[in-house]
Formats: sequence, structure tokens, C-alpha cells
Amino acid sequence: MSSVRRSEQIKLEDLPEPSINIENVVASVVINQRLDLHKIEQLIPGATFNPDKFPGLILKLKEPKTALLIFSSGKFVCTGAKSAATVAKAVNKVIEMLNARGIKITGKPLIKVENIVASAKLHVTVDLERASVELEGTVYEPEQFPGMILRMENPNVVFLVFSSGSLVCTGAKKEEDVYKAVYKLRRILAEKGLIISVALRG
Repeated sequence: MSSVRRSEQIKLEDLPEPSINIENVVASVVINQRLDLHKIEQLIPGATFNPDKFPGLILKLKEPKTALLIFSSGKFVCTGAKSAATVAKAVNKVIEMLNARGIKITGKPLIKVENIVASAKLHVTVDLERASVELEGTVYEPEQFPGMILRMENPNVVFLVFSSGSLVCTGAKKEEDVYKAVYKLRRILAEKGLIISVALRG
């Protein structure tokens, strides 16, 4: 992939489509039922519970590839999923494992996505020096860290923006908000003339 530099302002319609990947969906789960974590550790292979170090039981699943923190209060935290659907699949699998081993889960799990972490590439180079001055909600200290922090409202997310056009997006509660935020940032950068060059594929 090569890059072409232009002297004129680059227009939105000239930009390539961004590449967006959901990296981690973190969700909380409530089953409204107290659990005996010592018993679960004994019954489920691979489960680890060391209350002297951490109050929750750790259970890692290979399929879907996730990790769950299970607390005696009946609350779970699921991490490592690539989608909200994967979270639901992992939680249901754990409940099936518990039921199969005599630990009956009677209620329906309440699943709430708390944070989505995504990476993206805009396939452009960005003038972070100007962006940090012209855009609101930014922090840019290149002598300490090469990325610019940008807080966006509607959708409410936080971006880490690099001059290469690579992004990290955190704080979204819905997957569609990640896409909405990336495309919104792309439009703002283009409209304010903050894109230096566009990468050419090939």
C-alpha cells in the first residue's frame, strides 16, 4: 500500500472505506441467584477460584473464546467476545454447564453490554497537530504519547487517533455506535481539512 500526498483539501467522497474491527465486548450479567463458587470450581474443569486473591471465579471458554468472572452474588462479567451475540452464547453455555452439573439456574440472565473496544483504519494520514487545536475534546502530548485522545458525544465514545489513520475506539454500548462514530470522525476530519494524504491500495 502506497500513499499519495495532495496539496488541496481532500474531500469526503475521495476517501476509501474505513476498516473496522470489534476487538472486545465487555458485558455484565445478572442471574438473581446466589452461587457457591467453591462447588462450581469442583464441578467445572478449568474453573479457578482463589478468594484470597480475587473474589470471583474465573472460567475461560474455548468456544466461544471468552473469559467469565463469576461472583457469588450471581453477577458475571464476560470479556473477550467479538460481538454481543457471542456474549449471549457464552453466558448460555455457562448456564447449561451449571444446570448439567446440578446447579440449577432458574432465572433468565440479564445481559448488559458495558463497553466495546474496537480498532479501525481510515487509510489516510491525519494532521494531529492541527486536529488537537481545531477539534474540541482532544488531548495531544506527542512528547509523551504519539496518539491524540478525542472524546466524542453522540455517540458517546473515546478515540485514540494516530497520524497513520489508525484508531482505537472505546466506550460504545452498541456495535452500530462504533461504526457511526468512526464514520462521523472521518467526515469531521475531511470537512476540516485535517487529512494530509490518502493511502492507495496496491
